[in-house]
Amino acid sequence: MSPYKSESFLYRLQYIFIAFPIHLPLAECAYTLFVVAIFWLTEALPLGVSALIPAFMFPLFGIMSSKQVASAYFKDFHLLLIGVICLAASIEKWKLHKRVALRMVMLVGVNPAWLTLGFMVSCSFLSMWLSNTSAAAMVMPIVEAVAQQIITAESEVDALEMSYSNGSTNPGLELDAEKNSTQLDSKLGKEDKYNGIFKAMCLCIAYSATIGGWTTLTGTSTNLIFAEQFNTRYPDCQCINFGSWFVLSIPITVIILLLSWIWLQWLFLGFDFKSMFKCGKEKSAREKASARVIQEEYNKLGPISYPEIVTLVLFILMTLLWFTRDPGFIPGWSSLFPKYKGFATDSTTALVIGLLFFIIPTKPLSRTSNGENTGFGYTPLITWKEFQSCMPWEIAFLVGGGFALAEGCEVSNLSAWVGSKLTPLGSLPLWLIILISCIIVTSVTEVASNAATITIFLPILSPLAEAIHVNPLFILIPATLCTSFAFLLPVSNPSNAIVFSYGHLSVMDMVKAGLGINIISVAVVMLGIMTWMVPLFDLYTYPSWAPIISSTNNTGL
Repeated sequence: MSPYKSESFLYRLQYIFIAFPIHLPLAECAYTLFVVAIFWLTEALPLGVSALIPAFMFPLFGIMSSKQVASAYFKDFHLLLIGVICLAASIEKWKLHKRVALRMVMLVGVNPAWLTLGFMVSCSFLSMWLSNTSAAAMVMPIVEAVAQQIITAESEVDALEMSYSNGSTNPGLELDAEKNSTQLDSKLGKEDKYNGIFKAMCLCIAYSATIGGWTTLTGTSTNLIFAEQFNTRYPDCQCINFGSWFVLSIPITVIILLLSWIWLQWLFLGFDFKSMFKCGKEKSAREKASARVIQEEYNKLGPISYPEIVTLVLFILMTLLWFTRDPGFIPGWSSLFPKYKGFATDSTTALVIGLLFFIIPTKPLSRTSNGENTGFGYTPLITWKEFQSCMPWEIAFLVGGGFALAEGCEVSNLSAWVGSKLTPLGSLPLWLIILISCIIVTSVTEVASNAATITIFLPILSPLAEAIHVNPLFILIPATLCTSFAFLLPVSNPSNAIVFSYGHLSVMDMVKAGLGINIISVAVVMLGIMTWMVPLFDLYTYPSWAPIISSTNNTGL
């Protein structure tokens, strides 16, 4: 570049900063955020690598020192993630998740509609504690086997009925044109029905894995990112924990799960209430085939093993400790340490239980008839290599990058500037502001990763809520939930991609079904945020833990 062109470029850059009343650190932070967002949306680099960009851009721009940026990359969230991954690694190693899934499906029966619901419930339950990807990858092979057996059994029955029909109506096997046409139409109808079975069962796994993930604070990375960034921005709140999130999300999960089940049934299989609720009738060939496959898969697991029992006990213990730490309506176990209020968090519980997986052996200590201990090779429930193979390091770096960006936005006053520019939105009704933010986030998350979407939008929506003097939870909770509504495309999330890879779905099948699920999900979230979530967090009151920003605009309440 020639000196003249270089001077011209610098002149134009200076003109931009003079023309727009933006301080230099603020503009540099906005530029960094823009660059990272572009890399996250396009995935030109791995997400974890792109998340490291603020680590060198902020010090070079003078926004934050290297030590400050480095400290932002490791938070309480990462300790919680480590503990949860220890549990998930043990569950997957000892196949406890497969036993739970098969048992839940066996409980609901083998009627096609109830079978689909059983798979949805079991997959969503697993995804509450495991990653959505792991839940879908584990349940999908079982669904594939069941669906194949259903098709095989019904094909055999159809062939048998066809041979009986041909033998009774036309012994010479000389059918007229009308008969041929009727049988051809019947065959095409059967093929459509078989395709419908595969499509409904595949999509129920993809969607239920996502639906279950947002139910618990540890079920998906977006919830964890929200909780950590929210508690960092509003340290005096401490209202978002495992118990409170579960209470607000479980009604949403149940409603969306049931409506999604009805939608998929109606779209691909038809919805016959009479056959679904008819009792005492003989099982069809399809139902017998399904029951046989599920029972065979369950029998292959054998009796429950010692490592499975220990893993189940530790899982229940971790869940109970999360719920009882600070339930809100009664004093929790954290009140036993009044001098250290707020010191113990959900990550404390997760780490304590997680470390036990490296200590407890896979075999109990047995004794001989003489009362002496028998020797055995000591092996813990999980090893470090097994933990490393399950640890999502990309998510850990991605979340750390989000924390660094959020802190940079605060230090450079970019958040305050964005909030001041969004103040005119306060003239709109509150429900419309929430709906607009939900639609925007839902649209972006279809083409960008869920974690990247929530990391980009949280620093924007928090100042918006403060600027229009609305409880930040009123806008942030719906937006966080909507970042998980990636139902539309195979590339929207890994669960969709896993199901799509089995070859039973077209892109239009997923778009058609996913569009309905998106509409249902946004509608249910809007219903929840305007009804049962209001008293849960006292949403109509501007909280004392949120900063007070002078504004003449009304909030639309």
